[in-house]
Amino acid sequence: MRRMFLFVTLLVLLAATNAAAQATSSTPNHSEALARLWTEVGGKVIDMAEDFPEEKYDFKPTPEVRSFAEQMLHVAGGNYLFMDLAQGKRPGAEDLSREKYKTKAEIVAVLKKSVEEGAAFIRQQGDAGLAKAVKFPWSQTPTNGTGLWGEAIGHVGEHYGQLVVYYRVNGLVPPASRPRR
Repeated sequence: MRRMFLFVTLLVLLAATNAAAQATSSTPNHSEALARLWTEVGGKVIDMAEDFPEEKYDFKPTPEVRSFAEQMLHVAGGNYLFMDLAQGKRPGAEDLSREKYKTKAEIVAVLKKSVEEGAAFIRQQGDAGLAKAVKFPWSQTPTNGTGLWGEAIGHVGEHYGQLVVYYRVNGLVPPASRPRR
């Protein structure tokens, strides 16, 4: 149900973008608007990765959940999974484990790279590429590139929400919640 809500929300956003584009020639096309949204949501998580104290990277709110570092690596891995799916590839098995990425700098770098590569890929696909059919390995429901990237943005957004808890439990204020100067 939540995926359907995210998909419908994304479709409404894209429809509004298209209507506005017809009214104003400087408005971005669908792929550009989607790449900007991807970058904005991914940027919030990157801001957290850069801001969160390195000595707390292995913090877990409860023993059963991922550490802060593992959450960041999971987001980066998810970004690559969605890029693979968009290309019709079987999702890769790149090792984004905490054992391989030991420092904050390494984790920030791979997360940034995954967001940058995702935005570049969305732009490269263009509107025509976003209209092509995509198969999710976990669902029989057909979709297209727009639906796939809507799922990807939703995935990053869900982890952003989880990471806010990591901040709050540590008595910290997430970067996006701080007063603007």
